[in-house]
Amino acid sequence: MILQQHAVLSEIDVHFGRFIARLAQTTDENIMLSAALTSYMVAQGHVCLDLNLYANSLFPNTTETELSDDNYLQLPTLEQWKTSLQQSHVVGHLGEYKPLILENNRLYLYRYWDYEQLLAQQIHQRLYRASPAIDKQQLSIDINNLFENKTTETDWQKTAALQAVLNHFCIISGGPGTGKTTTVVKILALLLAQQPELRIALVAPTGKAAARLQEAITQNKHRLACPTDIKSKIPQETSTIHRLLGSIPNSPYFRSNAKNSLPYDVVVVDEASMVDLALMAKLAQAIQADARWILLGDKDQLTSVEAGTVLGDLCTVLEDVTIENTLSKLSENIVLLRKSYRFDDNSGIGKVAHAVKAGDGKGALTALKTAGSNVRWHDLPVHSSLQNALHDSVVEGFSRYLSVVNKDPQAVLQAFDEFRILCALRRGLYGVESVNRVVEQILKTAGLIKSYYPWYVGRPILITRNDYTTHLYNGDIGVVLWSREVRNELQAYFPATDGGEPRAFWLNRLPEHETVYAMTIHKSQGSEFDKILMLLPEQESPILTRELLYTGITRAKKAVSIWGNEAVFSQAVQTRIQRNSGMREALRALG
Repeated sequence: MILQQHAVLSEIDVHFGRFIARLAQTTDENIMLSAALTSYMVAQGHVCLDLNLYANSLFPNTTETELSDDNYLQLPTLEQWKTSLQQSHVVGHLGEYKPLILENNRLYLYRYWDYEQLLAQQIHQRLYRASPAIDKQQLSIDINNLFENKTTETDWQKTAALQAVLNHFCIISGGPGTGKTTTVVKILALLLAQQPELRIALVAPTGKAAARLQEAITQNKHRLACPTDIKSKIPQETSTIHRLLGSIPNSPYFRSNAKNSLPYDVVVVDEASMVDLALMAKLAQAIQADARWILLGDKDQLTSVEAGTVLGDLCTVLEDVTIENTLSKLSENIVLLRKSYRFDDNSGIGKVAHAVKAGDGKGALTALKTAGSNVRWHDLPVHSSLQNALHDSVVEGFSRYLSVVNKDPQAVLQAFDEFRILCALRRGLYGVESVNRVVEQILKTAGLIKSYYPWYVGRPILITRNDYTTHLYNGDIGVVLWSREVRNELQAYFPATDGGEPRAFWLNRLPEHETVYAMTIHKSQGSEFDKILMLLPEQESPILTRELLYTGITRAKKAVSIWGNEAVFSQAVQTRIQRNSGMREALRALG
């Protein structure tokens, strides 16, 4: 297949298409093509292939890749396409068990159609379940103590707390610093005042995000205006979703599921924008029907790496004034936190983030150039001079971290989070792999590291594959230090998931990993750094989107420096992530 030769369709896509064609016992090329394209769409993060968007057009779209004119595929008209699919016995409809499912001009792999249906049903049931038993008089007293609103403005944190306490399902969305975690701590205090023996689970998609959630809850619970016994009952232990559900090695299934539900009355999911459709559906099934389920996240951030954009799909109901029934009920259970306590729209980072989120490329560039010393724009240097251009920023950014590598591992890990280089791409001249080599060379030349061998004191590493034996997961970040147990031996230290002392691992026990002075913006989700340097590629790319830039910018607490090409930056601000799914339609169909 021509598109496989040009790396548009993968080998898996093509083999799947041929397999389905053999299974269908047909010579109709539309069947093989449909299966291959559906597989391709899932790999690109879509839940399904939307026939309306691609019918009677060339594939791939010219914005996705550039091929010679004779290498594009002419896709059939919508009627031709639907006729081929409807006549094939490998394509099913609602309620049928077939490899492919066609519903309302959307073609799914069966399991993704099933995930979408299961999740929609779980949410629908919780939206219409009778409200939990609440002592409203006690709730009124407690909520007024916890939320002291001294202005006439709507207190959206208080509104979110009421929704979460009074319903079985609630979404709280807001940008960095809007108080999502602060609000949740208060929600937990309100719930524990009602039911002291409440069983609560606090989870996030990655180990890093779970550690941050734990840190935020630990810091905030002691500030609450509530009795000490309530504070003491607020849990501090967090975990990843995979750990909560009980991963089964080499299996897509979990120990907790619809038949073996989780023993919790409240399940809070932080960084929900990072959770893909499959994992969210499995989590939903494992949560008891009468438990409260609270999703926290930023609907404007990057979506999950895997297929689906669950949080974004659910929050789109707020943009449509014509919704009714289930979608209207869902909109009542979504609260947007609007006020940032970390940086407002007048701060440098706030101005840039707000402009990017609004799709205002010109405004974002203006803010980067004029807003102040905590945001800066740098024209991208040619790659041959990148090492010299980055030298001062790299030395300044990592020198304090590398000066404490002989101290306590906890202090080292904290120092490493003061600065990070974020790249849009993994490969390429300005991608993570190349930039990490450049950074190591700069630090070596400056005498800050001694990287004569692959392993050296101070080498930061990122885990790239889940390992259920060591409980190290994709996205976990650690540092290589002298062992505190054995003289003259190196070990890798990672933050503890329970807030205790960092965990030490012998180097030969580590799962797949890579050096991480620089990391992709995708991998940075769920993390925060004092300062970031964001490095954009020299050319436009489908990966460069408004959500990517917004996510990268808002990883910083104190300062942002963006290096790039103005035209590429402006185009990225104009480009939004569009992922095809039928979540809204699945919810609407439930009435």
